Amino acid sequence: MQEELSILIQAQYPLVYVITSEEERAERAIATIAQIKPARRVFIWTVTQGFVEYGQTSGIAQHSTESDEAALRWVLRSAPREPSIYIFKDLHPFLNSNRATTVRFLRDAVASFKGTQRTIILMSPVQEVPVELEKDIAVIDFPLPQTEELEEVLMLQLGAPRTRRLATDVREKLLSAALGLTRDEAEKVYRKAQVTTGKLTEAEVEIVLSEKKQLIRRNGILEYLDADQGIEVVGGLAELKHWLCQRTDAFSQRARDYGLPQPKGMLILGVPGCGKSLIAKTTSRIWSLPLVRLDMGRVYDGSMVGRSEANLRNALKVAESIAPMILFIDEIDKAFAGGAGSADSDGGTSSRIFGSFLTWMQEKTAPVFVMATANRVDRLPGEFLRKGRFDELFFVDLPNAEERQEIFRIHLMQRRHEIQRFDLEQLANVSDGFSGAEIEQAIVAAMYEAFAQEREFTQLDIISAVKSTTPLSRTMTEQVAALREWARLRARPAATSVAEYQRMEF
Repeated sequence: MQEELSILIQAQYPLVYVITSEEERAERAIATIAQIKPARRVFIWTVTQGFVEYGQTSGIAQHSTESDEAALRWVLRSAPREPSIYIFKDLHPFLNSNRATTVRFLRDAVASFKGTQRTIILMSPVQEVPVELEKDIAVIDFPLPQTEELEEVLMLQLGAPRTRRLATDVREKLLSAALGLTRDEAEKVYRKAQVTTGKLTEAEVEIVLSEKKQLIRRNGILEYLDADQGIEVVGGLAELKHWLCQRTDAFSQRARDYGLPQPKGMLILGVPGCGKSLIAKTTSRIWSLPLVRLDMGRVYDGSMVGRSEANLRNALKVAESIAPMILFIDEIDKAFAGGAGSADSDGGTSSRIFGSFLTWMQEKTAPVFVMATANRVDRLPGEFLRKGRFDELFFVDLPNAEERQEIFRIHLMQRRHEIQRFDLEQLANVSDGFSGAEIEQAIVAAMYEAFAQEREFTQLDIISAVKSTTPLSRTMTEQVAALREWARLRARPAATSVAEYQRMEF
């Protein structure tokens, strides 16, 4: 942004709109640009102080310029005619309140400044451009600090010698965790982590990531998910686990130096209740990245034409601002089921939303890893499944006997430390056709039965609960069979045994 702003100023653009909430950082960047020949004086206006020349520590450079009209009148009539930059902070309320005089002053300034080395910069965290100024103004976003600047913040907080003693991977994770924060936010959260534990190490990455929760809460469409469980709570799916563990450092600088591209995302298809959503949550823990869910139900808003599309754009912009991160879309087949032909049902809103999302996935450069799950692949538009949208498409089938045994062990260990009294092999055999979620519910049902009788639950209680349950694989046999047939040659199996068999078959 600093290079673009420098070009605009040197090209004698009279009116520039800079969108940022980091006023001090933007001021320093503009002051640096002002030193380029011909050197320019920099004046800063606020409604509380009026105009003050940049660098002055006391006093007000120009009196009686507190009001917006007085300030603009001074710029037009009394300001120095030498090369100058006039920064107006938070002028947008005056532009958006039917203040015709303010807009007229700005248009007069545009006409007066043509061919001169004088520029007005409107600085605000929100964009409010009146129709009258659309043809005269250049709008640019002031970007958040990147890794190099955040490293300066980290060095200032720790001190250069201590920063250099940090292991390379620890420093990278601390810097990546702070991406998406302003410079002030990064300073505060580094101090918070240091005060909390007395040092800055890999363990403090979670404290740094917690600051990003505030960004998500303010958005309203995105939801920050706490990843409190590791991959050890997922039974089976060894092939999928291996794929994820291979990419633990995929967003690191070491991977970029090696020449690897950043991962785009993955789509997990499968039978309901087989751990697709759980995998997303554990991936966040493996990769030490924030996990944010995009709720498509909150995106759609029929109160105003174009509001839904704007909601999606804003949500994706927030996601990119806190990257690297994992964007989780659960049951995406339901979210975009009507995208192919929604003109009759919602005026084409779903089609436009779907098209915008596909374009963003194709063109995004920010390290946002899209992790989507789906149960009904026949509902997904064909263009969504083509190669290049996702790095990999995995199919999660019902667990086999060995995987069911592992799932029983995990859920029993979460509830009882001593599980030697349970015959896991027998439990796995009687639960043929059960998903992981159905196995968990069978254990819960057995515990309720024993709790009502004021005793400890047993092997027979679990078997009884399993026998009294009709799994989804039997009630929806045709749907499960169709999904398996579709995925057999189109998706990568999440289980190692199936993947090895297919490789041998090939």
